[in-house]
Amino acid sequence: MADDIAVANVNRTYTIAGTSIAIFTFTLFFLYPRFKSGEAHALLFQATIVAMAVATFSFVFATLFYYAASLGRRIDDVVRLKYSRRGDRFWLLGYTCLFLAPSLILFSIGLLAVASFWLMLWMVYLLFMLRYFPQVRTAGTGERG
Repeated sequence: MADDIAVANVNRTYTIAGTSIAIFTFTLFFLYPRFKSGEAHALLFQATIVAMAVATFSFVFATLFYYAASLGRRIDDVVRLKYSRRGDRFWLLGYTCLFLAPSLILFSIGLLAVASFWLMLWMVYLLFMLRYFPQVRTAGTGERG
């Protein structure tokens, strides 16, 4: 992995982690009162919070692995590849959970038609990523990381 790509991955991923924290805060600010009053489905609200937590921490871990991969000549190329691939996997997990959260929010407040449509789009995304992610992840020499 080239140093400039690794540095760009670090910048991109920690920005997305910050955005996830902002979305998490926004979700709590607007949905927690509905949760407390019983207007929002309790289990789905909590599942949304868990999905946002997994997304945020996945982005943080991806940032750490991408940062390790960006250390340049200080580490071996095989180790850099392993860190890059781990970063790719955490990034994918974070995005998958981040895109799931809106449908969970919509289900929790009772907008079933819109939530179902969003969930269908999320499943299309999931199938797309399962099909194509192995082809676009960090290229290497066949080492598993």
